[in-house]
Amino acid sequence: MVKPVEKVPVYLMPGMAASSLIFKNIKLPEDRFDCHYLEWIIPEKGESLQEYASRMSQYIKHKDPVLIGVSFGGILVQEMAKIIPVRKLIVISSVKSTKELPKRMLFARYTNAHKILPTGLANNIELLAKYAFGDVVTKRLDLYQQYLSVRDKYYLDWSIDKVVNWKQEKPLPDVVHIHGEKDAVFPRAYIDDCIEVPGGTHVMIINRFKWFNENLPRLILEE
Repeated sequence: MVKPVEKVPVYLMPGMAASSLIFKNIKLPEDRFDCHYLEWIIPEKGESLQEYASRMSQYIKHKDPVLIGVSFGGILVQEMAKIIPVRKLIVISSVKSTKELPKRMLFARYTNAHKILPTGLANNIELLAKYAFGDVVTKRLDLYQQYLSVRDKYYLDWSIDKVVNWKQEKPLPDVVHIHGEKDAVFPRAYIDDCIEVPGGTHVMIINRFKWFNENLPRLILEE
């Protein structure tokens, strides 16, 4: 009797303020991969990113999983990979070190400019989409309404602060970085050593899902 191939556990973390619905068109072969979708939880008062990553790691129920994170979710899974052993770490539309943050975010770090953003207006979906996705949003608000689910002001203030003040001098070893050529949030010009998706924007996990369906299985399984 042929022993069935053991499926690879894959955990997917969405970007800032987004729900796991951003992955709804990502289809990995069910005979090889066991997919699990993580959701944002509201941070506790004064919680560090490392403490938050520790709490999120409790939702990982498999040994040596593959962690995939988008944007701020990519930063989070890197912190989780410092806590639990992982088979592979993949970040999408994200950064691997402080040096890859754009100059405007480094400026905000030293001036605290990010703390005056009107996150209290988070129920204004157009404003929220602008900060979460960084694209021209006028024609896409119906689309973003589906995906942006976390509108808690404390969560948004906390998340923006953790991105701006993220401290990681060097990329973690063997991280796979997939990045869009036209990413407006984390411009490609600042990104080192990545798999570039031609024409890809910060929301390419949504609108370029065919590229991911064609390439993710191979990238996950590569040694």
